[in-house]
Amino acid sequence: MQYLTGFAPLARRYDGFVIDLWGVVHDGRTPYAGAVDCLRHLRALGKPAVLLSNAPRRAEVARAGMRAMGIQDALYTGIVTSGEMTHRLLRDRADPWFAALGRRLFHLGPERDRSIFEGLGFAEAGHPAAADFVLNTGPDYRSPTDLGLYENTLMDCAAARLPMVCANPDLEVISGGEAVICAGALARRYEALGGEVRWVGKPDPAVYGPVLQMLGVSRERVLAVGDALRTDVAAAAAAAIDACWVLGGIHRELRDDPAAAEQAAREAGFSPVACVPAFVW
Repeated sequence: MQYLTGFAPLARRYDGFVIDLWGVVHDGRTPYAGAVDCLRHLRALGKPAVLLSNAPRRAEVARAGMRAMGIQDALYTGIVTSGEMTHRLLRDRADPWFAALGRRLFHLGPERDRSIFEGLGFAEAGHPAAADFVLNTGPDYRSPTDLGLYENTLMDCAAARLPMVCANPDLEVISGGEAVICAGALARRYEALGGEVRWVGKPDPAVYGPVLQMLGVSRERVLAVGDALRTDVAAAAAAAIDACWVLGGIHRELRDDPAAAEQAAREAGFSPVACVPAFVW
């Protein structure tokens, strides 16, 4: 794994890029220093870049959020979110697992994620006992850091034997410098309680289908850029795509220690082609 201080050398070695959002481009509130400039450089070189995020909301909602941060649409080729993929799976019901779900859902998550299911004709249940399945988009108003506060809700879902759709496989992200839990942490606990979970998003390599279509670049000429070994790097490896590991996000404790980063990647069973301390040129 090559340790680089900036992204410029990699930009010249590949023809298309798949770039994570949280932990790479922004922290959910503001862009990371140098990240927007890095996108501008890729655009100037004529290199297509698709943003691939485990954000549990529709792509247009994520796009609007980036505009509010000053990240303009022209800086990237397209965006794919796990929330958008979840929306389409719920809408089309072509997948047998989704086709078997009922029409009454219990939403475990904040109000801002309702775009995933709004307009699809589902009835929203106020309690798990009245639902056919649970749609998990992450922590709600109770707490973004205390998993224990959701235990009773998860136990109620398990008692009702509800299948769970997890619209964000991330366990945690960095938001404003603080680690906050995501839908993946709730889903992992639900599995421990005996619940059935369908995970949508990275590390499932299926997410790369629409991404590669948007890029229009052959797989061997694509580089994935992400901060999480468990999701970003794992998805790239499963899709047979080279990866660059950004150390300034969820693994920020390794940012200034290339040897420790190398060991962590090896122990996880992954071989990123390179790592950078941050997504900077």
